[in-house]
Parts: sequence; C-alpha cells; structure tokens
Amino acid sequence: MSNRANIYPEIRVLTPLELAWQLFKNNFMAMVGLWGLLILAILTLFGSWLAPYHPAEQFTQALLLPPSWSEQGNIDFFLGTDDLGRDMLSRLIGGARLTVGNAVLVVLVALLLGGTIGILGGMSKGLKSSILNHLLDTLLSIPSLLLAIIFVAILGPGLFNTLMAITLALIPQFVRATYNAVSDEMQKEYITALRLDGANRWHILKLGVLPNLSDTLVSQTTRGLSSAILDITAVGFLGLGAQPPKPEWGAMLSHAIDLVYLAPWTVTLPGMAIVLSVLVINMVGEGLRQAINEVMS
Repeated sequence: MSNRANIYPEIRVLTPLELAWQLFKNNFMAMVGLWGLLILAILTLFGSWLAPYHPAEQFTQALLLPPSWSEQGNIDFFLGTDDLGRDMLSRLIGGARLTVGNAVLVVLVALLLGGTIGILGGMSKGLKSSILNHLLDTLLSIPSLLLAIIFVAILGPGLFNTLMAITLALIPQFVRATYNAVSDEMQKEYITALRLDGANRWHILKLGVLPNLSDTLVSQTTRGLSSAILDITAVGFLGLGAQPPKPEWGAMLSHAIDLVYLAPWTVTLPGMAIVLSVLVINMVGEGLRQAINEVMS
C-alpha cells in the first residue's frame, strides 16, 4: 500500500503574496527591470567602495580622455574623464547616491506624510474633507518641478534645500492618490457590512481599507520616484541643487553642456544614467501593478 501513488494529492494554495511574485516572475520586462534596479541599488549603497577613484580626484595628465573603447582611451579610465581630469565612472557611481538615493528618501518621506494625510482625509466627511479636496486641487494644478523651483528660490540653492522642496512638492500627489483610493473604498458595500457588524474606524481602516491600497501605493510610489529623480536632476541642471564638486547627475550635465561637441561622453553618460534609472523603476512598478491587479481581480 505504501508504494501506491497517492490518488488524493494535497494541493498547496499560494498566498496572495506568493501568487503576485509568481506572476511578476513570469513578466520578462519586469524581471529585466528588477535586475537593473538591483544593480542600481548596489551602486547606490556601496558605490564608495566600488568606485575605482574618488569622484573629486583629478588627473591632470588625462584631461578629456575618451572612454576606453576609443583609440585614444585608457583602460585605467573605463568611461573616460571630464575637463578637470576626473574619472567619469567614479563620478557616475558617486552620483547614484546623490540622485537615486536622495530620491528614495524624498519619496519615503512624501509617502509617509502624504499617505497619512490622505487616509485621514479619505475617512473623514463634511467640511474637513471638502477643504482638503479643494486645497489639493489648487496645489496639483502647479507642476511639481515648478513648485520645487519656487521652494528652492525661497529657501536658497543647495542639495538639502532641493530635497526639502521636492518633498513638499510631492506630498500633495501622494495625498490626492491616497485620498481618492480611500474615498472609493469607503463607498463600497463591504465597508457598510463592517459598519453594520459594529466595527470601529480603526478596524475598518485595518481590515477593509489598507489591504486594498497596495495598487494605488505601488503606482504612486513608482511615479513619485521617477518624478523625484527627474526633479533632482532638473534643479541640479539649473544650478539650484547640488553644487560643485558633488557628482550629482543633473549638475554633471550642467557642467558638461559646453563640451557636448568636444567631449560628448561627458554629456551622454549622465543623461543615459538618468534615463536608465527612470526606465528600470517604471518597468518594476508596472510589473508590480499588473501582478497585484491580477491577484486582486
């Protein structure tokens, strides 16, 4: 009897998290984005140990050296050097922490503050909800980059002031997205059923609202992170963000814009770093959103 095959095999049911991961793994573009995001995270966290040189170190004998695959290139400077003889690879790796790392911090703060305000506003009614709604409409009518520039103009140039300004500019977006999602959930029948069962506001939030906000939070966090990277680099390009010699990608673009014909790699490499960072973040975010939607449907 023990050798017979079990005709009643036990079927293991995947949890929603495991099912979402399974769907995410089956998405080729999402997995490509995930590997790119992991590489970006490693460069952001451990860049100071991985960079071959200090970002501000100057090699006066190697000014405007092209990348190593060029005939005039040198393998010691794999991506070439800028007009001050600084290694481009080291500066790009160092800029990952200033650009991507700071963007992550900005988005986490905006998510925490904006999400909390949005949840409280979405669960409220009457005058408070109406005032918050109209205030958000006013703030969201102004682009986040313009808001950031206005705040930086008031606070003064510098990377810290730039991060504060971008955080303040992103918070209304998280408030609006969370507010709309919570308001929609509060109108559904299962929330009414919870109320009829005697559930208080905390239990309604914990058991009914929060589990259904994952799609909104993932989508808004992805958009916010992409927007934060673009805003940090844009403000840096305008000379209002990170100041030299910090290797922030937008500041690197601004510094090298006059060299676009003489040394095009000094412009294209920071630009490609910005584009690829935003691309992999959006690929991962879209893959997560599709997987969560399929699980919840």
